[in-house]
Amino acid sequence: MSSPPDARGRRADLLTPEELASLGGLEFQARAMVEGALLGLHRSPKRGSSSEFAEHRNYRAGDEIRHVDWRMYARSDRYYVKQYQDETNLRAYILLDVSASMDWSSDPDHLPSKLHVARLLAAALALLLLRQGDRTGLGIFDGVIRDWLDPRGGRGHWVEVMRRLRDTAPGTATDPGDALRTAGLKLRRRGLVILLSDLLMEPDALLRPLGFLRHRGHQVVVLHLMDPGERDLGGRGQVRLRDPETGDELRADIGELRRRYRLEVDEAVARWRSRLGGAGVGHHLVDTGQPLEQALKAVLKTRSRMG
Repeated sequence: MSSPPDARGRRADLLTPEELASLGGLEFQARAMVEGALLGLHRSPKRGSSSEFAEHRNYRAGDEIRHVDWRMYARSDRYYVKQYQDETNLRAYILLDVSASMDWSSDPDHLPSKLHVARLLAAALALLLLRQGDRTGLGIFDGVIRDWLDPRGGRGHWVEVMRRLRDTAPGTATDPGDALRTAGLKLRRRGLVILLSDLLMEPDALLRPLGFLRHRGHQVVVLHLMDPGERDLGGRGQVRLRDPETGDELRADIGELRRRYRLEVDEAVARWRSRLGGAGVGHHLVDTGQPLEQALKAVLKTRSRMG
């Protein structure tokens, strides 16, 4: 499949939604990130050898010969490897914030919205985790849980994760406390919780439910999405600033505000990192105008520490 003319030579994670549609959409982008940048970076944890059969997959170099299904080979003349469920495998829970502020881009002609980037990261993370044999679930929320998918494994489950992500519409202004507490009660088995959000909320509204998750034994990682226009004010002279959730507007001189604004933003990010770290929660800033592989690597490092 050829790329559209204006997409040639550009990173998949920075294509506009229109360009992505011509390339097959979210699946293309997620697979491109995983196959092109991260495949082989993180060694998959070994699956269990319990007697509960899960599925077949194509043989890959390095797989143990003893796991080859020779009956399947006799029927198809192709090598397949048996995979089994292991009740000690990790459960991963991806929680996606779809509040109104996430549906924003400072440059819609060139940069996708924070929500689109979050969908992409969720899809790529799900693909990576499922390939490693980790059962992966999805929770979509604003002020309440909008959609929930219990952790499962297998290729078909990723297709369902993709469908839920594609069908996700932007929500409303969010106070995530109730939604995250409800999510915490749904997580019956300890695992890795990955929250994707722009964190445009009061810290206590997030820290209490995340502390609840940590108390229940979960490892928690927050991917903090930030548009370049939120970190550095652009433009010249008098501009009009608008709150994407409340609609409030303020006229200001950019030259006077830019330096002070950047300091305030950097301090706010540092406060988030400090407070989340104090609660035992990992924090990773995701600039939606930069390559996203670092966010995936950060999550994989957390996952590898869990064994």
